[in-house]
Amino acid sequence: MKSLGLVLATLGGVAAGAALGLLFAPEKGEKTREQIREYIKDKCPKIKGDRLEEIVNQIASEIRG
Repeated sequence: MKSLGLVLATLGGVAAGAALGLLFAPEKGEKTREQIREYIKDKCPKIKGDRLEEIVNQIASEIRG
């Protein structure tokens, strides 16, 4: 069970690192939104349409502060 916890912690760290990289990347807003959109599509393929855009907008507004 300890190895499962280690794997989950590692995956969580990778996801957090990717999110922070997107948050602090010096890209234009639309480019950042596109990167967020593609990341979500890759990691959560069942999220589509309006829900996807809602999540992207929410993350983008959090980035802006």
